[in-house]
Amino acid sequence: MKIIGLNQDIVWKDKAKNFELITQQLENESADLFLLPEMFSTGFCMGAAEVSDKNEESLEFLKQISKEKNAAFCGSASVEVDGQFFNRMYFVKPDSEVVYYDKRHLFSFSGEDKVYIPGKHRVIVEYNGIRFMLQVCYDLRFPVFARNNDDYDAILYVANWPEKRVGAWEHLLKARAIENLSFVFGLNRIGTDGNDLLYKESSHCFFADGKEISEKNENLISAELDINELKDFREHFQFLNDRDNFEIKI
Repeated sequence: MKIIGLNQDIVWKDKAKNFELITQQLENESADLFLLPEMFSTGFCMGAAEVSDKNEESLEFLKQISKEKNAAFCGSASVEVDGQFFNRMYFVKPDSEVVYYDKRHLFSFSGEDKVYIPGKHRVIVEYNGIRFMLQVCYDLRFPVFARNNDDYDAILYVANWPEKRVGAWEHLLKARAIENLSFVFGLNRIGTDGNDLLYKESSHCFFADGKEISEKNENLISAELDINELKDFREHFQFLNDRDNFEIKI
């Protein structure tokens, strides 16, 4: 399976412009799955009452572009539901089937936990024979929640992870791949946001042994996920059989 991630320079609080730029930047690209960063339509903004989707604008955009390109699309957006706000990660299939995950670990350092409602469930979606676990940015720091119970093959992280802490982002992505015997694709934004935070190109895709398997070209990162190679690796190194088994309580 081919995945392409867009290292997006998100225009602050401008959904229409971001939709336009995404469409332009992916116009000539082909993949089975496209990844967009966390809050791809607005930037990582705590002004939820101002920027959150009231009418599923970001979701409708994903449905449209997914249908046009005959590929799945995945990214998160600020969403309002019945007066509550969620950092919601959508996985949209070409037939308009939608699976979503609400970010569980809210970034208290920026006050995200004061604005948004945390998700309650792990979410895994199967597409083209690969089981994907959906995760957003700060979730990366919490390995227990992401523990592989032999129920997924790849983790997708979408993020707005600033340059000043990017070392942690890159080390933890590799760690999640190794400890969970899984593909890990971490897609980060680039540019500068409305809070003057700088984001450098730092997207990666790792195999289960921690090896980088992505290729980078300008603002795109791509990777081929070979599920048979992963199955062979897991069959040879059966480390998941020795994992600690306990229930995650939320």
